Amino acid sequence: MNTTNFKAAPLVLALLGAGIVGGAAVEAVHHASPPATAAVLAPMPAPTVTSPATGTSVVMPDFPLITQRYGPAVVNISVTGRAQAGAPDMSDPLEFFRQFQRGGRPQPQRDTPVRGMGSGFIVAADGIIMTNAHVVKDATEVVVKLTDRREFRAKVLGTDPKTDIAVLKINATNLPTVTLGSTENLRVGEWVLAIGAPFGFENTVTAGVVSAKGRSLPDDSAVPFIQTDVAVNPGNSGGPLFNARGEVVGINSQIYSQSGGYQGVSFAIPIDLASKIKDQIVRNGKVEHAKLGVAVQEVNQSLADSFGLERPEGALVANVEKGSPAERAGLKAGDVIRSANGRTIVSSGDLPAIVGLSMPGDRLALEVWRQGKKVQITAELARAGDKVAALAAPDTAADGGRLGLALRPLAPEERQQSGLSAGVVVEQVGGPAAAAGVEAGDIVLAINGTPVSTIDQVKAAVAKSQKSVALLIQRGDDKIFVPIRMG
Repeated sequence: MNTTNFKAAPLVLALLGAGIVGGAAVEAVHHASPPATAAVLAPMPAPTVTSPATGTSVVMPDFPLITQRYGPAVVNISVTGRAQAGAPDMSDPLEFFRQFQRGGRPQPQRDTPVRGMGSGFIVAADGIIMTNAHVVKDATEVVVKLTDRREFRAKVLGTDPKTDIAVLKINATNLPTVTLGSTENLRVGEWVLAIGAPFGFENTVTAGVVSAKGRSLPDDSAVPFIQTDVAVNPGNSGGPLFNARGEVVGINSQIYSQSGGYQGVSFAIPIDLASKIKDQIVRNGKVEHAKLGVAVQEVNQSLADSFGLERPEGALVANVEKGSPAERAGLKAGDVIRSANGRTIVSSGDLPAIVGLSMPGDRLALEVWRQGKKVQITAELARAGDKVAALAAPDTAADGGRLGLALRPLAPEERQQSGLSAGVVVEQVGGPAAAAGVEAGDIVLAINGTPVSTIDQVKAAVAKSQKSVALLIQRGDDKIFVPIRMG
């Protein structure tokens, strides 16, 4: 499952601890001395005060106590890998001269040692550690450093690039551990605290609030990220995000930035999802993901008007993968999924979050809005694999009326090549359609969820619409609904 969007994000999505990040120095690693005994602490009591506005109890953070109590369970992670040096630049006169001195024979390329860093946290007293997958990607050696300065070589038990979770194991006992919480009850505006090693500064503490939940990022992941304004930077990656009770609710993973450093927006992986992935890795050494087989997008006001929805909520199905659980269950492009297993779908990112917490074989009960009516659909989730994409073929014109489109039917050879059973080709575009982002060469597959193959079908669908229409557009390998407001 993925969220479809034709336009690139305006900011750069950056991983916080880029795993192997360069530099040729290689440091010696000290073998750890026998571990000292450390107590596994019970969860902290929740400090609360009564709100004068509502009379309800409000949790107040004691950041110094959280840091003192759980800071020793946060570790620094150093990784060593090898990157192949690039080929010599023969356009450089000095390089040409050096090659000439060697008899004109190019020297073999050598692997260059590179180093990186990140953070992690201990979840079991016998040395189980959670961090980000990108922190240990391509690493040949991983070293974990505790707050008491002891260092251990770590074994990577497994990684899951899809959710960016990795699990490490060090040979130690009686280690301090964190307390894992739940993202379910985490509220927007709640205080949170991060501990990590930004830029290598060990055991750095920063704090802020939860800015949003269930964020979908344009990185092809199915993670419903927690957005915060906690200051995190390269090196914080893989470190814990604590709530006011001292429970880990997330793993700091990414930032949006134009500079490569923190600019007020950071993202953490929910601990509910991360714990599920960790348990699979510890138990099986690998991870299985469930798949529904749809591409979804946000429902904005124009799309809500087009589909007759009271509010712009839900996950709009833009594409259904052939042979997928979604197709077998009867889902169609143009359906708006409004709930899954009784949980309301407000944002399109809510759906992959629910699927991400499911296992292959689980049944998903969906409430769908289709052609102005509620439809109940049950899908049995499959094991995630490579998604199948349909092909499109562009390339006299017919009037698309109030939309500002010149359209023509698909030619027989185009229909055969693309495998499409419906659609009309955009020859020229102007007016409202151009303002909405429709381009020449796009294929209009459906209008307001109704498939179209002829110009007359397009005119009939547009004639029934009042304020706006939703065009299902295929461009290249992507499908997306484009809302067009009519004058």
